[in-house]
Amino acid sequence: MWETLAQAVINGLLIGGIYALVSIGVTLIFGVIKIVNFAQGEFVMIGMYISFFLATQFGIDPLVSLVVSMPVLFLAGVLIQHFLIRRVLGPNDMPQIFLTFALSLLLLNLSLMLFTANYRTVHTSYSDEAFHIGGLYIPVAKLIAFAVAMALSGLLWVFLHTTDLGKAMRAASQNRDVAMLMGINPNRVFAVAFGTALALAGAAGSLLMPFYSAYPFVGQVFVLMAFVAVVMGTLGNVMGALVASLMMGVAESLGIQFVGADSGLIVVFALLLLTLAFRPSGLGARRGR
Repeated sequence: MWETLAQAVINGLLIGGIYALVSIGVTLIFGVIKIVNFAQGEFVMIGMYISFFLATQFGIDPLVSLVVSMPVLFLAGVLIQHFLIRRVLGPNDMPQIFLTFALSLLLLNLSLMLFTANYRTVHTSYSDEAFHIGGLYIPVAKLIAFAVAMALSGLLWVFLHTTDLGKAMRAASQNRDVAMLMGINPNRVFAVAFGTALALAGAAGSLLMPFYSAYPFVGQVFVLMAFVAVVMGTLGNVMGALVASLMMGVAESLGIQFVGADSGLIVVFALLLLTLAFRPSGLGARRGR
């Protein structure tokens, strides 16, 4: 019993690290730019396809392909922010919602047209490897993905708290008007925020490839979990999104293990409702607010 419970918790934490990269990107965009990016999952999908084609055409390991997928998607994010998002920013949220939703549909249908609905996989030397500790089974590919995801999350935290640009992003997220009065260029900050969020999505896609199949609808699985994590962890709170993602991964794994194979999402949403019942503003909200 305890061994099964421990295995479920380990499995949940490992996949929770991937959820964290996606949800941190969503909450970063919302916190800084104040828009909801419905296309975040499609950029995870693009990251997976980049790693897939680099692996099949050039023999590049998906982990190594991070050095390609992250810069490519960062640049894509900067361009999307400059040419699309910037033009719909304003007091009315509807154009922003329609724009990111339309972008999601565009990328999804383009991927269907270009890659078809076939599942694409990459088998690496460590895809089937695992550590056996007692009776516990820890897949190497998922452990590496978790470690890299936590490292990237930590680097983002350091960037936001120690660099001038990171502090500018935090200032813009707290009060955009005051940040502008202090000389912060909002367009530059917004472009870096959007690019960073998409780079994290690309990283999540590359980290998934050794143990997860790429297909056009794969991003929708992860963006759903990301939105739940963002709400649970408090909108715009990076650390809250990280903690919530790990909790959700564990909840999903426990649901699959002890309730039923199709019960993971049910348990996750039950956790969300329970959290909001006691902390309506989310886990990352300060008490008294």
